[in-house]
Amino acid sequence: MLVISLCDYTGAWSKPWKDAGYDVLQIDIKLGQDVRLLEHTGKDVFGVLAAPPCTEFASSGARWWKEKGDRPLLDGLALVDACCRIVLTHKPRFWALENPVGRLRRWLGPPRLSFNPCDYGGWLDDEADAYTKKTLLWGSFVMPKKKPIEPTQGSKMHLLPPSPDRAALRSVTPAGFAKAFFEANKF
Repeated sequence: MLVISLCDYTGAWSKPWKDAGYDVLQIDIKLGQDVRLLEHTGKDVFGVLAAPPCTEFASSGARWWKEKGDRPLLDGLALVDACCRIVLTHKPRFWALENPVGRLRRWLGPPRLSFNPCDYGGWLDDEADAYTKKTLLWGSFVMPKKKPIEPTQGSKMHLLPPSPDRAALRSVTPAGFAKAFFEANKF
């Protein structure tokens, strides 16, 4: 069964699917494929995972929105639109689009799910997801079962020092959530 994972540089969200033997088509500009150019696969698609870059949507960057102008926002919306087009044309059994709290709800409406990584940290054997970072999910999917742990690391993503890798580190899907989402939506 095919799962398409869009804007998925790290492969963290699609990892449980790959590990379970699903055929995963991982698309990301950093891997050399532009989601906006993805043509219809001609295959039956079981699910679509989408995590478009949040730079132009996340509330954490709101102070720069006005000075950037509309061009970066339009580019960001083009990626979101491409993800939605892929869902529309492939008609998967489930789909989900992820982004942190911010202004994306202006274009997609209210999300189906709001969570912090620590809400699913109990799916892991360690404390890797013992932090907060409010994340929203839109789509058509079975709600993953929460197994919360104490957020002992607080809001660690805000504490990451400036670096060329900062955005990529902040965008990695929490492993506990990825596992819970897989368990709820497989087969």
